[in-house]
Amino acid sequence: MRSTTRPTTARCNLTMYMGFLISEPKSSTCTRLSEVTGISHHSVNRFFQRELFEPFDLFNEIKTSVNLIGGTLSVDDSVLDKPYSKYMALVGHFWSGKHHRVVKGINLITLYYTDPDGQHMPVNYRIYDKSEGKTKNDYFQDMLGEVLTWGLKPAFVTGDSWYSGVPNLKKVKNYQTGFMFSVESNRAVSLEKGKLQQVQALDVPDDGLEVWLKDFGKVKLFRTMLKDQQRHYVVYLPEGNFNYLLRKEFLSIHDHHWQIEQYHRAIKQVCHIEHFQVRNEQPIRNHIFASICSFVHLQKMQAADVISNVYKHQRVLYKGVVAGFIATFSEGKSCLEPKFQNSVNA
Repeated sequence: MRSTTRPTTARCNLTMYMGFLISEPKSSTCTRLSEVTGISHHSVNRFFQRELFEPFDLFNEIKTSVNLIGGTLSVDDSVLDKPYSKYMALVGHFWSGKHHRVVKGINLITLYYTDPDGQHMPVNYRIYDKSEGKTKNDYFQDMLGEVLTWGLKPAFVTGDSWYSGVPNLKKVKNYQTGFMFSVESNRAVSLEKGKLQQVQALDVPDDGLEVWLKDFGKVKLFRTMLKDQQRHYVVYLPEGNFNYLLRKEFLSIHDHHWQIEQYHRAIKQVCHIEHFQVRNEQPIRNHIFASICSFVHLQKMQAADVISNVYKHQRVLYKGVVAGFIATFSEGKSCLEPKFQNSVNA
């Protein structure tokens, strides 16, 4: 984060921009923020250019709101769609699970943490930058090492099949942490030494099957069905005793991992993470940071029972405005009449 030597006099700051992102229903642009607040749109542009937010700043935002010990740490990535961008930094072509094809956009890789009490928030992130010469797996290993250094002590690390390569699994194992990763149906395992089989060919009971994962070691294999398709997961325990790891425990870990999918949906639908028109790298990074922090703020509101879920905020926010418009419209009056405008401003 940018360090300051004296109190700031900036008219646009992170708190203002976060409030704008979670309240504006459609147009999250600099000119729109200028229009609704009365500040110059140049002030908003200066905010984007001035700040230097980093992933550690995000961790500082969440560390007092979750139990840092014993939870589930999940990794996944999502593409922020930018199909019409021409000169925008950080934009590339990535596989999208939403579109089921390669699309143009910005790739956001996130570590998402669910604590033993069910509170869940993002704890670290990376924006894929081709110039750094790293893969998504490199980013994952970097982020994992960082959060453990910062004080996070998860019981499990989870991810989809993209992150289930042997180097990643061994990295998690070396940290003496359990894991649950999805694996492709042709992943090789063995029940007997020297006899490899694909996981799809095995008869896997509900409570899992102990197998030897090729090039790794002993794990427990589980199978689920989603949309008439088989999915396979390998679970590792540092102590190596799988007798108490039954389907109930597996499903609990799986449910924690699913929180990151809901997070990706929410930051796009509620926090405007895709909706920006700045082009340079640092403004883009600052916008994405602010969007993620907006989600964190909504999660804190939900934990405090201020809202029931992150989607409820905007529904409540505009309830009175919509009701006032309907009443004025039903009376046959113009919605632009001073009476209605005063009710909206109030």
